[in-house]
Amino acid sequence: MNIQLTNPIVSTDWLHENLHATNLVILNGTIPKVVNASSQAETQQIPNTRFFDIKKVFSELNAPFPNTMVSVATFTQEAQKLGINHDSAIVVYDELGIYSAPRVWYMFKSMGFDNIAVLNGGFPLWKEAGFSSEAKKTYIGNRGNFQGKDRLDLFRNFDRMLQEVQNKSSLILDARSEARFTGKVPEPRVGLRSGQIPTSKNLPYTELLVSNQFKSKAALKAIFELLQTEESHFVFSCGTGITACILALAAEYVGYKEYAVYDGSWTEWGNLYR
Repeated sequence: MNIQLTNPIVSTDWLHENLHATNLVILNGTIPKVVNASSQAETQQIPNTRFFDIKKVFSELNAPFPNTMVSVATFTQEAQKLGINHDSAIVVYDELGIYSAPRVWYMFKSMGFDNIAVLNGGFPLWKEAGFSSEAKKTYIGNRGNFQGKDRLDLFRNFDRMLQEVQNKSSLILDARSEARFTGKVPEPRVGLRSGQIPTSKNLPYTELLVSNQFKSKAALKAIFELLQTEESHFVFSCGTGITACILALAAEYVGYKEYAVYDGSWTEWGNLYR
C-alpha cells in the first residue's frame, strides 16, 4: 500500500500505524546541537531508518559557511543513493525531538518534493511511546529514481537578503534565542560577532515547542498572527539555516505559503555585512 502525506507533521502513532507502507522511507536527519550539545551518541533507530547526513553529504563542504545547500544535481544523486524514489513518502525525524529534521523537510521542498513530513517529537517520543527500535545500520539497497526540481528560490542568499531588508513587506524572523539575538551572550562560533539582521524580529524556535514537540496548530497560528502585518511575507533566519526551518515548518503547518529561509543566516550576514 502506497501512502500520500497530506500534513507536513505526523505523529508517532501515525508512523507506527503506517510503518509497513510500501513507499515509506524513514530518514534520520540528526545533527549535533550547536548550543547545549549532548555528548551521548544514540545507538538505536526506528526500524529501517536511513541516515540523511546533512553535514557531510547534503551540504557544500567547500562553502565558506556551514550547512550551505547543495546543487540540484548533488541532491538528486545523494537522495538516489538512499533509495529514494519519485513516489516515496518520506518521514524524517531527529534524535533531539524537533531540531534538524525540519531542515531536511525544507531541503526536499526546495527540490520540488512535497510528499514528506516531520515526525513530531522525533525519536525521543517514539521511544517514550514504547514502539520498537533497532540498532543503527547503513542503508544497503536499490538505488532510487528521485529527481530533484529546482525550487532553490525557497532559499535566500546574501544578495537577496540585502533586498529583503529594504522590502517593507518582508518580515524577517530570527529563530535564535533572545540572548543571542540581543547579543547578551556571544555566538557559539568562534570569531563570529554578535548582532541581528536590520529590521529583523526575534522568534526563538523554542517558543513554538513544548516538550520538544510542536504546540497546537491554534497556538502556532496565534504566535505568527501577533507578528505578521497584513501584506508581509516571512523570511526565516537563525545561526546557520537549521532552526530557521523549524519556523518554516510551523508556518506551513498553519497554512502560510509566502515564506523563505535565509540559507547562510547570521553566520553569513555577521561575516559579510559591516
